[in-house]
Amino acid sequence: MSNNPVDILFNAYQQNKPVSKESVDPEISKSDAYAIQHQLTEKKAAELDDRITGYKISLTSEETQELFNSTTPLYGALTAKSISNGMINLDEMLSPLLEIELMFTAKEELTTADDEQSILKKMSIAPGLEVPDSRFTDWFPKVSLGQVIADSAVAGKIVVGNPLDDLTYEQLENINAVLFHNGERIAEGPSTEVLGNPVNAIKWLIEELDKTGRKIEKGMTISSGTFILPKVLERGEYVVDFENVGKVSLKVS
Repeated sequence: MSNNPVDILFNAYQQNKPVSKESVDPEISKSDAYAIQHQLTEKKAAELDDRITGYKISLTSEETQELFNSTTPLYGALTAKSISNGMINLDEMLSPLLEIELMFTAKEELTTADDEQSILKKMSIAPGLEVPDSRFTDWFPKVSLGQVIADSAVAGKIVVGNPLDDLTYEQLENINAVLFHNGERIAEGPSTEVLGNPVNAIKWLIEELDKTGRKIEKGMTISSGTFILPKVLERGEYVVDFENVGKVSLKVS
């Protein structure tokens, strides 16, 4: 069996079987980890026709950064298989969590020349849920920063609600979101947890992608960062209500 971390993570993804944390060096550098992630994304497209559809941004709050000894966010690729229609079979996941995030979808390409205002003009924004899921066993929060990056920032599934246009920077700065499970309120958090404002996370991603010649392309969806600490995903119905943005739901069987 290959010792190449790209092959190890690809096989785990393809077979939907987790691997031990020791199978990828926990001391791996961020640059090497991103190189693995990029190769993994290319391999998914080439061998599974599972093409990139966007990105997810992680570690956008001080609290989540502290869990992984980081001082910055990180990103991972989302592929076609990441998009959920709002229904998930728990048995088809490995060790999933749940986060509440705003989803930004690009109406045109974005570059480093775009400031916060032009980002808002070029993107629609929707209520969303993200289900992080790792190819590593017993991963949260026990894997290293490099392992998280290599594993596509533990990309699992996303649910995207109905999009809105013309939200302002000020509006996005003051959004509270409430998460319900089977009708019971289980968590809530503010948009300020996402680098002060989710638009700041998109700006960070644009600049980070540019370092390796990548861009947010037209049609891509960006999961911008969680308002809350992740919850363990359980069976039942989840609903998240974002103030002035809308609701979206997820049924887990």
